[in-house]
Amino acid sequence: MENKETFNFIASDYEKYRPTYPDEMFDDILNYSNISMEQKILEIGCGTGQATGGLVNKDYKNITCIELGDKLAQFTTEKFKTYGTIKVINTSFEEWDGEGSPYHLAISGTAFHFIDPTFGYRRVWELLDDEGSIAFFWTVHVPLFDTLHNDIRSHYQKLAPHLDDSKYQSPNEVVNKRKETTIRTGIFKNIIVQEYSQIQSYTSNDFVSLLNTNSRHRLLSERTKDVLLERIKNSIDKAGGVINKEHRVALFLGKKKI
Repeated sequence: MENKETFNFIASDYEKYRPTYPDEMFDDILNYSNISMEQKILEIGCGTGQATGGLVNKDYKNITCIELGDKLAQFTTEKFKTYGTIKVINTSFEEWDGEGSPYHLAISGTAFHFIDPTFGYRRVWELLDDEGSIAFFWTVHVPLFDTLHNDIRSHYQKLAPHLDDSKYQSPNEVVNKRKETTIRTGIFKNIIVQEYSQIQSYTSNDFVSLLNTNSRHRLLSERTKDVLLERIKNSIDKAGGVINKEHRVALFLGKKKI
């Protein structure tokens, strides 16, 4: 199980080591939603404002961000303090009163799975105007089975077998399940799924720092996590000191059905 509050204690590391979302994804979101720069955007679970920054880079700054973690909310508030139209509200989406609605676009980056879909999708539907759109996107883990990754996998099998990614659902299964969840609500139409992929290289230090921002890793006991990350680092160092990782992002777009 993941915990939606684990990122709150590592805001700086999350900002430093997590990959940013692809620039072309934001073009696809803005084109699909047909949103003007004046229309309002709702972001659910903004974290350190990585997705917020993707919109700002496209000159879209009329954004209300909802963030449960107080340290994350402070981080993002400071990050965008020069923009008077970007508002960060420190509360849970479930308890938020919907101030400023209706919105024309609702986005959520690797966060919406923390919300009960029975409540979450209906609440977003209520907060959107009649022409509103959703754009929810997640990073999707892609397992690799070369010598280095198999060596790393052996450490998981010994120390944290529930994190053995050979037992995970395949990327296609993850994407299809999320698409089915969106369709099953019955309140969004014209649902489109787009995927984006890039390969990124990491030193052993940077890779274990990236893993340390993962909520499932942070739920391990400190001792187990420390030993696991040390063994992973040693495996990478023995293999030359660099590891390649595929970062895949799946975007789910939909229009409000009225």
